[in-house]
Amino acid sequence: MRASARVEHASTATARASLPHATRIVQRSSAQDPASSPDRLTSPGTPTYVVAMSPPTLDDVLPLTIDELLTTTRAVRRRLDLERPVPRAVVEKCLELAFDAPNGSNQQPWRWVLVDDPSTKERMAQIYRAAMDDYIQRPGEKVASSADYATPAGQRIAASVYHLREHLHEVPVLVVPAVTGRLDHADIFEQASLWGSILPAVWSFMLALRSRGLGSAWTTLHLHREREMAELLGIPHDRMTQAGLFPVAYTIGTRFRRGDRARSAKTVRWNHR
Repeated sequence: MRASARVEHASTATARASLPHATRIVQRSSAQDPASSPDRLTSPGTPTYVVAMSPPTLDDVLPLTIDELLTTTRAVRRRLDLERPVPRAVVEKCLELAFDAPNGSNQQPWRWVLVDDPSTKERMAQIYRAAMDDYIQRPGEKVASSADYATPAGQRIAASVYHLREHLHEVPVLVVPAVTGRLDHADIFEQASLWGSILPAVWSFMLALRSRGLGSAWTTLHLHREREMAELLGIPHDRMTQAGLFPVAYTIGTRFRRGDRARSAKTVRWNHR
């Protein structure tokens, strides 16, 4: 890692044993995943053969073009492999790549807390679930999402979200990035400047994970209890803003399809109000 990197491991637990060096072929049926999951591999009932090679090196990357990497880095929840250990060095390599993302005046005002300690993950999961309950009980404040969860697609997304809720503590690594500054009374310039100094790095981190056969999902529900999470992880709440909570694991299979972005074409305008 670079000397300037601000990365913290919230764990002193003994490192997990390395996976065997042998390559193994595992047959999975996509019926194990709920049908038509947003992060599913193939159609229901189709046998899928997954080649699992371990342990990977830091330079092992999937054979993806740049366009494929950009269009198939999805929010992954049900296809996170909860049983396969994730080496710290692999996560740190992905962060090192993310550190090259643009940020305001190259100040690098971030902090990254990486958690692989089981007891800490359990407590984080409890905060996440409590924050989700807070959100559900405040229907009048649900302005950030216009998703219709009564549709089949909406129901699949909801099932995926609840799957992560119930298994968050089992995910090998949880990552919480934070950025210096608070936005409680900030104007739009300050808000854009602060988010512009952390969000590019977070997205680069997710792309780097994808390129190495790992996945994640950008979750923000715990921010309803941001102070509680800050106290648990030693983040100075009065001086830093958390950008989310990211579960990190190898994915079950590495083939992902493009998402449905048909509505986005209607949002493009050239020289037109």
